[in-house]
Amino acid sequence: MNNAPPTIDDAWLQSKDHHLVTIARNVSTRYLAIAVELLIGLVMLPFNLGHLGQDAYGLWILTGSVTIHFSVLDMGYGSAIVKFIAQYRAHRDARALNEIASTMFFVFAAIGVAAYMVVIGLAFNLDHLLRITPQQAETAKWLLLIIGVNVACNFPFSVFGGVIDGFQRYDRNNVVAICTSVSVAIANVTVLLMGGGLIALVAATTSVRLLAYLVYRMNAYRIYPPLRIRASFFRRNRLREVTGFSVYSSIIDWANKLNYDLDEIVIGVFLGSAPVAIWAVADRIISGVQRLTNQVNGVLFPYIVDSDTMQKNERLQRLLLEGTRLSFATVVPIAIALMVLAYPLVHAWVGDRMIGSAPVIQILSIVVALRVGNATGTTLLKGAGKVRYLAFVNIATGLVNLAMSAALIKPFGLVGVAIGTLIPIAITTIFILFPAACRRVDLPVGVAFRFSVWPTMWPAAVVGAELYAISLISPGTLLAVVAEAAVGVASYVLLFAYAIGRRDRSEYMSKLAMISGRMRLVPATPGR
Repeated sequence: MNNAPPTIDDAWLQSKDHHLVTIARNVSTRYLAIAVELLIGLVMLPFNLGHLGQDAYGLWILTGSVTIHFSVLDMGYGSAIVKFIAQYRAHRDARALNEIASTMFFVFAAIGVAAYMVVIGLAFNLDHLLRITPQQAETAKWLLLIIGVNVACNFPFSVFGGVIDGFQRYDRNNVVAICTSVSVAIANVTVLLMGGGLIALVAATTSVRLLAYLVYRMNAYRIYPPLRIRASFFRRNRLREVTGFSVYSSIIDWANKLNYDLDEIVIGVFLGSAPVAIWAVADRIISGVQRLTNQVNGVLFPYIVDSDTMQKNERLQRLLLEGTRLSFATVVPIAIALMVLAYPLVHAWVGDRMIGSAPVIQILSIVVALRVGNATGTTLLKGAGKVRYLAFVNIATGLVNLAMSAALIKPFGLVGVAIGTLIPIAITTIFILFPAACRRVDLPVGVAFRFSVWPTMWPAAVVGAELYAISLISPGTLLAVVAEAAVGVASYVLLFAYAIGRRDRSEYMSKLAMISGRMRLVPATPGR
């Protein structure tokens, strides 16, 4: 391992920016990418639904949901690549960097080929797996074969994205993601306005995504010029090294798939493609809220690892308390607004033919509030030596979720699927994971609840009553719904600021001032 001081030849291994500037750049561009994607999704959903029809749109969503689950073949290697790229960058070990990148590129290439073989098998047997007509099965076959190309290529090309992330240049990946989202939307609109069908639409959007992979590759070489992807750099010992970390990460990924991504398959199996379109409306909103409100917890992970390594239990306690409180404060006002305004939102956005998604939105709003609110606790368990415990709890929750959703879908329809998701997640979050995180840092659950949860809950009750009263006299237009939600969020912010007390308000303001001041005044210094 090379621990020598940096030379002119390895100057690219050093950070050229102050860490606060790097964090601000990465987080801000990430939020921009999410905002662009959400905005495009909100606009494109009714456009596509109107041009394709409910059955065709549902078939598209159902076919795409089949390929989403191929991401489990990542086997946790994606996050492991970022870890080891960052680790060997810190050691200034260029040879190890190329060996890690090359080894994982060829491993992922093999996984991509295997994935496409599975896609082919599924494509020619969809009529036996899903409740669709023979004509729909023929269309879905070609959709799956086209989308499968993107799935297969994503595996090896994700190595280049991992290199970029390992060098702390998330902003490069975020910019590419923004441009890709806009380009895909343009291709989507162009094909449908020209009278193209579902197959032409998927072929065009998939082509755009494949071209984006080449941009990721180019950026990786720009950020790390000595990058070499060669078969001669493949090392079994590197694969064993990466696998030692990835195995637990993969268990958590698989558990998350069981918990949150199998609902559309369950609906397709039991009810067919049309109800999938109704579920997709709710899922689009809820997944967007989850992504929008849960970005900060990813940033906490290295701090948790560092605090655990240095045995700084008081810092871990503070991270759990502050992170949980801020996470709940971020997601709860949006969840309350969705619960109260779900019916007018669906009516104004996509029309009454999709009104069945409103009760699903209301139930899943509670799910997303629990997920995001407890994200700091789960991140702490993962980073502070409880990754096995977290993985097995998540798997058990996912299995119960799947069983309950399948059992409740017949008597209660889509609402039954949502309830089958809510119950196990609520039990796991409230009675298992949050108490486990408190025990890990030697913190009484009552103290954690009083400090982190209660100040975020009673303002939510007040805001919920306020929004309900306003909704009774609202005209029900989309603009009115958005305005009502904005009023609710603003009211919540004021009530939350009051709930946390003067001392914590002053502390939060001083931290914001310190961070913003350093971002403006601290120059970019090589090597920091």
